[in-house]
Amino acid sequence: MSDGFPDPGRAYPITLPDGSEHAGTVFLNQVIDHSAWAVGDFTYASDFHPPDDWATHLAPYLFGMGPERLIIGKFCQIAHGVRFLTSGANHATDGITTFPFPAFDPAQIGSYQPDSRDTVLGHDVWLGYGALVCPGARIGNGVIVGAGAVVRGHVPDYAIVTGNPGTVTTMRFDPDDIATLNRLAWWDWPAKRIAAARPALLAGDVTALMSC
Repeated sequence: MSDGFPDPGRAYPITLPDGSEHAGTVFLNQVIDHSAWAVGDFTYASDFHPPDDWATHLAPYLFGMGPERLIIGKFCQIAHGVRFLTSGANHATDGITTFPFPAFDPAQIGSYQPDSRDTVLGHDVWLGYGALVCPGARIGNGVIVGAGAVVRGHVPDYAIVTGNPGTVTTMRFDPDDIATLNRLAWWDWPAKRIAAARPALLAGDVTALMSC
């Protein structure tokens, strides 16, 4: 689209003033082809040293052999140093030892996975510098995860999470506005409608967004 609205079909959506593409920021669903990943349009990741393999770089334990998936919504923003520690990283804890003997047996490695939970991010989630998302985390729409935070469990929509362990420090909107934002689901609107709604989106004006 025109007027600076990003093209979701571009791998490198940022064009620098000299006309070159910024290789350090990518739309993930344009650069990742992996059976265990599901990423919505406009979700990007940035890295100071762009990897050749974004899937392995961001989620090194998501091998694709197990049942778990990493599901990320639309318009999410993933900063440098973020990692998804998915369920395939977990060891069994119900035995005497946590040593993963089956992982060293070719006949068992494909079926051995003590933890099979999906890791799920909603829409419009911002993961700050160096955040770590733990296995099975469920992060709601509009969440902000602070730099270096370690997130596990369920994070409610439009919460701000900081620290280790990640703790909800405040909510971005009151409950009525959160319900309205989830009902409007602006991230599912046609691109032209989102582009027209940018003033309201950038101003944090829920009432104005309702009329867009």
